[in-house]
Amino acid sequence: MSVPQWVEPLLSTAFFTTCSTHRDAARSECNMYCLDCNGGDAICFYCHSSHHKDHQVLQIRRSSYHDVVRASEIQKVLDISGVQTYVINSARVIFLNERPQPKSGNRIAHACEVCRRSLLDPFRFCSLGCKIAGKKGNGDDPRSFAMEAKNDEQTNGKVREGKSSRRVLTREREESNESSRRDKYPPKSLPLIPSSARRRKGIPHRAPFGS
Repeated sequence: MSVPQWVEPLLSTAFFTTCSTHRDAARSECNMYCLDCNGGDAICFYCHSSHHKDHQVLQIRRSSYHDVVRASEIQKVLDISGVQTYVINSARVIFLNERPQPKSGNRIAHACEVCRRSLLDPFRFCSLGCKIAGKKGNGDDPRSFAMEAKNDEQTNGKVREGKSSRRVLTREREESNESSRRDKYPPKSLPLIPSSARRRKGIPHRAPFGS
């Protein structure tokens, strides 16, 4: 199972240009990418509606003049584990390519393994592009992202299954111990009280005084 061929063309595509076919329309900005066509060209709203409506399409957004994509959309078709995510306009996104950052003398707690950009959380890469570059630099096949996600899912499933089995065994041991205690120390029976002892005497009646 390998990463699709559209990943690297996606990273080199220029977005937010004016569509040459619909340049006079209101929504002619090219901010989408078709995964099925893999033509390397960005498309606009009208291109999507007329020629790509039944295709898989990613919508590209912008943050500080850099291209981003929602994590919830791209993770359906690509493993993005290890890439730093950011919350922008209430949506979690990842950057497509690395962003220049001035070098600082301050100590960095977390940094991208490729471009050394400081990260907010302990991730390995600041962008999807850096993840591909990092895989190539380590001699790994960058097309193995999907396999990593599958292995992680299988591992997590085994961990959950193991925890469930341990809970069942623990519960069975507790029930067995409780049964043994009941057999060894049977509850003491209360002494029977004769029915005559429980019967209350009637109220005594005094004889009337004689006149």
